[in-house]
Amino acid sequence: MENKLQVWELAHQFTLDVYQISKNFPSSENFGLTNQLRRSSSSVPTNIIEGQGRQYKKEFTQFLYIAKGSLEESNYQLFLAKDLKYISNEEYLKLYSLCTRIKMMLQKLIKSLKD
Repeated sequence: MENKLQVWELAHQFTLDVYQISKNFPSSENFGLTNQLRRSSSSVPTNIIEGQGRQYKKEFTQFLYIAKGSLEESNYQLFLAKDLKYISNEEYLKLYSLCTRIKMMLQKLIKSLKD
């Protein structure tokens, strides 16, 4: 894809990591946590790129807020997966760190669009 933002690239990597890690979830979670986590994580880069394609800054900003919400949702679901022992604490901390980095970048981009 052309004209990618760095935050989009990190969000895309986050989604790839989530897909990889969720392969090991129990099959009983295929239509539960696995599906929900994959959907929320993929929503982050999807909303960033869709917002970037919009005509107005206000629209882009709204999509970034949606991406931020999906990121928070993913973060909770990863926390839940850790507590359910589907992922290790180390795996959780790695993804949590990436979530935090993406969140900070989204906040900075939102602020720059509002100025």
